[in-house]
Amino acid sequence: MNTIVKFTTVALLSASLLSACAWVDLKPQAEKVRILAAQEIGRCRELGRVSAVTAAKVGFIARGKDTVQEEVYRLARNNAAEMGGDSIVSAGPLIDGEQPFKVYRCINP
Repeated sequence: MNTIVKFTTVALLSASLLSACAWVDLKPQAEKVRILAAQEIGRCRELGRVSAVTAAKVGFIARGKDTVQEEVYRLARNNAAEMGGDSIVSAGPLIDGEQPFKVYRCINP
């Protein structure tokens, strides 16, 4: 096998593995933070806003959209827990690995 083919094979394999990797851990206190739609917040109290950001690309390789979205949710839930929130609602779309959220306290607001 020639060198170019080997390099290409390794690069493609690496890209597929990296695109599926999730690098953000959900903190224990964030496990109960829910992801809600705007119509579900009812009598919740808004605590503030957070912007969750993660890498959408590794070098020139785009990461999987589902993986990036999951990381952004984890980051937002971690931040919400630190603020004393128990719910988050998207405040805009996911763009280049960044998404804004509103943080709410719905239980005992």
